[in-house]
Amino acid sequence: MESVTAHIALTDELIAIRRHLHAHPERSFHETETSAYLERALRDHGIDVLANPMETGVVAQITGAHAGPTVALRADIDGLPIHEDSGLDFASANPGVMHGCGHDLHMASLLGAVFWLSAHRDLIGGTVRIIFQPAEELGLGARAVIDAGLVDGVEAIIGTHNNPNYAPGTLAAGTAPMMAGCVRFGVTLHAQGTHAGYPHKGTGPLEAMASMIMSLQTIVSRNVTPFHPLVVSVTEVHGGDVWNVVPAEAGFQGTVRYFHREDGDMAAERFHAIVEQTAAAYGIGASVDWDDFQDPLVSDPALIEPVCAHIPQYASLAPIMPSMAGEDFAEYAKVTRPVFAFVGSNGTPGCADWHSPRFVGFDETVRTGADFYANTALDVLDALRVSGAR
Repeated sequence: MESVTAHIALTDELIAIRRHLHAHPERSFHETETSAYLERALRDHGIDVLANPMETGVVAQITGAHAGPTVALRADIDGLPIHEDSGLDFASANPGVMHGCGHDLHMASLLGAVFWLSAHRDLIGGTVRIIFQPAEELGLGARAVIDAGLVDGVEAIIGTHNNPNYAPGTLAAGTAPMMAGCVRFGVTLHAQGTHAGYPHKGTGPLEAMASMIMSLQTIVSRNVTPFHPLVVSVTEVHGGDVWNVVPAEAGFQGTVRYFHREDGDMAAERFHAIVEQTAAAYGIGASVDWDDFQDPLVSDPALIEPVCAHIPQYASLAPIMPSMAGEDFAEYAKVTRPVFAFVGSNGTPGCADWHSPRFVGFDETVRTGADFYANTALDVLDALRVSGAR
């Protein structure tokens, strides 16, 4: 195909789309009005909307003028259970729900790219599938899309996430891990409750729990190289509800974040050992729920290379600042080849980050995101054709 660089204008239409979506966020797996709005926008631009067995989300497709492989472009669509305090004049009109992770920017960016690609089918050697995915914030949406068969036949999938730590006009991409693998853990301690005045007649769980929580921090400090980021965070504890009773049960939960598979495996081994052996030392029982539900997000090395080579023609390419947040886009790597980038969305000193009620992403983000989606679709299609021809 002819080598072309897309430079997509930030039109009044795209700004209006972004602001409408920001003002009308919906919770995960309940994005009914959002899905209907996206579907109307696609149909208004003559883009084929495909059947979708899921209750929310939208899937569409653009067939190029020339035969070739199929790639997918994905944007997430759900909001967060946050009361917005951004001060924007198009802030959320839905109380208690906010696009505090900037998914409105992702949707508007993908629509901008899709409108451009639809108008330039002569440049497309293959098929571009468009996936507006629900429930990323729950970490369940990507798997739902896969299980519904909506990425069957897709040879590569392209995604983005806005990042307020970069200024608009900036993209960060490469072969390094970008977002963390995620574990959700829960521990329940089983003891023999007793009267608080007779502690020797029971086996209280609270002292054991305190010891465990402190000891778990040694997983990071004494077991992993300081050159590998690893986080173990206990975020909730519970035990007892009466002032003069030693409870029979207590527990805690939290998360582990990692970038290297071997670190995740080591953390699991050490976590179980600390909990089980501490429980034994205190004469109580313990059960562990360890849900390693999301892998680290890493782009396919062979595909991201030509993408990064092209980025300086339409945006500033910046080094990856890896995030300890998770992204269920990583789930697609189990069934196809992922390509991902951070898109600068703010960049001002002290700006709020994701999931803050004061998060603000600038409209200009949409232009850069749209350019990345469109150019990367063409770049990846070309790379797949070349590798297939060999």
